[in-house]
Amino acid sequence: MCLALPARVVDLLPDDQAVVELGGVRKTVSVALTPEAAVGDYVIVHVGHAIGLLDPLEAERTLALFAEMAAAAGAADAAATTATGEAAR
Repeated sequence: MCLALPARVVDLLPDDQAVVELGGVRKTVSVALTPEAAVGDYVIVHVGHAIGLLDPLEAERTLALFAEMAAAAGAADAAATTATGEAAR
């Protein structure tokens, strides 16, 4: 299975490198495959490489979906922990 995530370009560096941000985390990636990427653009990042540009609206929708899934997983974990604690009483 492959996973590629949308990330926003926050800085362009020499040698086909850029700093991208996703969820407050910044990482340097290669933009050799997306030389047209500019600061503020969203790119799809896979194993340290920006492999394509993404429409900003689509990127925001995808990131919102990821946030919903994380919140749901957190709520499920909290409910399971509470249920386990109550069962132990």
